[in-house]
Amino acid sequence: MGTADDTAEEHGHHLPAVEDWPRGFGEASYWPFVTAIGAAGIYVAAALFLLSRGDSPVVPPVAGPAAVVGSVFLFLAGLYGWLYHAFVTGFWSRDADEKSSGTLSFAMLLFLATDVSTFAAGFVYYFFIRVSPVWPAAELPHVLSTLVLVNTAILVASSVTFHFAHTGLHGGNRRQFLGLLGLTFALGLVFVAGQVYEYYLFVVEEGFTLAEGVYGSAFFGLTGLHGLHVVLGVVLIGIIFVRALLGQYSDARDTSVTTVAMYWHFVDAVWILLVVSLYVGASVEF
Repeated sequence: MGTADDTAEEHGHHLPAVEDWPRGFGEASYWPFVTAIGAAGIYVAAALFLLSRGDSPVVPPVAGPAAVVGSVFLFLAGLYGWLYHAFVTGFWSRDADEKSSGTLSFAMLLFLATDVSTFAAGFVYYFFIRVSPVWPAAELPHVLSTLVLVNTAILVASSVTFHFAHTGLHGGNRRQFLGLLGLTFALGLVFVAGQVYEYYLFVVEEGFTLAEGVYGSAFFGLTGLHGLHVVLGVVLIGIIFVRALLGQYSDARDTSVTTVAMYWHFVDAVWILLVVSLYVGASVEF
């Protein structure tokens, strides 16, 4: 039986890097670094956008938009390469879940640990400005709406459907697994659409943007970062849904489902914290 690399080559695919490093932990890849640079560039673009405003702009007005376009392109290109490397090459050989399940689950835990640190930094910034004298309590827009509550219910429901989809797989109920996994994917898409519509209402109709004071920077920074995570999660769920339709999962072969479920439940928990802090907590007087 050929390796995953051999099977990938038969289908015209290739890996960006194939050297084992460290030994036993899969193929080395530069795509995570490309993705990280693109993500960091988005923050730089936001800073350039703020520096281009005001009576004495530090940088030209075009600097921020140009940086965000380049950074988003780099981020998406890196994300594509990363997903291709991690999932598509193994997809052809049906071998992805026969590799070390414990190693892949531990890798996801490490990834989530770094994500906790990333979001924690954003929350620390928000709570710092929340108790500072610059807090613009009288100028806050009305962010808590029916749309937010419905979107929150949708994301929580998607986490529940994902859990019971996984339960169906373990119980040998293929119909339950496929049905609830497909529903999870659809709910994820609806949540993303709802957040895009919410941004449209804020930016276009109400004029509430990233540059609207310290609250605007915290709000769009944290919700935007979370939105990127949700989009990534929807892509991953879509991939495992296609693989599920092709019968590539079983009770003893579900590593991809387990790791993506861990990620999705994490995204769900972070959103609840965001709603409590940014939407509800913003209007509470200290």
